[in-house]
Amino acid sequence: MHMFSAAVTRRALLMLLAAALTLLGIVAMSGWLADSTQTFSRSVGRITALRVAAGTLLSQLQDAEIGQRGYLLTEDRQYLKPYEAATAAVDSTIVRLRDLAGGDADELRIIDRLAVLADAKREELAQTITLMEAGRRDEALAVVRTGRGMMLMDDARRSLADLITPADAQLDTQLSALIGQARASGWVANLGGLFIVLVVGGAVWIALRYTRGLMRAQRAIQALNDSLEQRVSERTMELQRANDEIQRFAYIVSHDLRAPLVNVMGFTGEFEVGLASVRAHLDRLPSDGDDAAASEARRAVVEDMPEAIGFIRASTTKMDRLINAILALSRQGGRTLNPEPVSMQALLENVVASLRHQASEQRCTIDIKEPLPSLLSDRLALEQVFGNLLDNAIKYLDPARTGRIAIHGRVEENRLIFEVADNGRGIAPQDHERIFELFRRSGVQDRPGEGIGLAYVRTLIRRLQGEVTVESVPGQGSVFRITLPKALALPLEKTVHDA
Repeated sequence: MHMFSAAVTRRALLMLLAAALTLLGIVAMSGWLADSTQTFSRSVGRITALRVAAGTLLSQLQDAEIGQRGYLLTEDRQYLKPYEAATAAVDSTIVRLRDLAGGDADELRIIDRLAVLADAKREELAQTITLMEAGRRDEALAVVRTGRGMMLMDDARRSLADLITPADAQLDTQLSALIGQARASGWVANLGGLFIVLVVGGAVWIALRYTRGLMRAQRAIQALNDSLEQRVSERTMELQRANDEIQRFAYIVSHDLRAPLVNVMGFTGEFEVGLASVRAHLDRLPSDGDDAAASEARRAVVEDMPEAIGFIRASTTKMDRLINAILALSRQGGRTLNPEPVSMQALLENVVASLRHQASEQRCTIDIKEPLPSLLSDRLALEQVFGNLLDNAIKYLDPARTGRIAIHGRVEENRLIFEVADNGRGIAPQDHERIFELFRRSGVQDRPGEGIGLAYVRTLIRRLQGEVTVESVPGQGSVFRITLPKALALPLEKTVHDA
């Protein structure tokens, strides 16, 4: 027995280690994707600012040229105001471009050429205005007709294109990489979540298999006669050690799986914050002039990356619910039953009262057929059993007709039989046993749940030394039948301790 329990513990620890490593991988992927998003955000900001500054420089040169042309044509000095403002602002714009280029040698070389072209253009404009102010209008127009100013503007436009095109290509490359990373992160999260669910399911299967072994051992000990008292005592000690190991297993599930799960949720939140800043920045930019790279960036921020986050959140939420369900089953297995006189009439009236609002919303009536027999059993376990059965009956009523639930009870020899009958959807014959298995459900999955409730009911009923079965016809309803002893026998370990 001890060797078997050690093997169970080793298997559980190996499975939990695999799940923890998977979660750490998901955390690392989320962190990597968050760093990539920040890098992309900085690149978007710099390239956007570079575009704006380049457009500003071209606009300033064009404003200066427009002011010059207006003055030459009309001799009205009002046209010199935009010229003077634009030529004065060119230097600060070029300084801004240099700051945005940082240490990029190619961009600095292009900006130096732009500075030379801007100086030449301003010199040409100033020459014509000086001639005009001196009364030499024909000479000023002759300078304009040489076409030198137009060539300078064309050279400036080509230089600005040489500055912006590589930056756009760099942004497009980073965007493609970021989209690929987001998709890879989504796949990793989904596959990792599936793997962890399988690991947790295997761990639960091991725990249930081990628990059934313990129950068989308990029945074997009870069957021994008084002459084997020493042997019974030794076996009881083994059972106690096994129960302690199950409790340690429950602690490992709650601690080692939940801690990295919290990390995944935290990193996902940080990723959402970074994504929000990128979206806010893109929203501030005009969308009517977007090129292909900018449009792809908007699509990634609005569609692809939020979808990846949704995958991660769905996986972690489902994982959290499964861990909670496993803990509930493990803790119930360790609770000491407390037999006491129980009036089933009063107990079920209280349970029905707690569900009355839920039943009213579903247009359902619950009828307790009197009289119901009383028994000696654990009150809390009975409340949980019938609460789960009635909750399920209400949840799976047929919306096409008024719901009716009836509770019956009778005595047969030394056993009590209780029935919960409804006129709901019903259960297919092949699922009559399957619905009592962990994480298994029947029919259309249009109601919330993880497939835990009926497995929990069967576990409780068996601890109460009873049995639960179902009879059902699809489209007509179901009858859940519970068989219990009149008096719950004290657990063997409690009998030994009391003695």
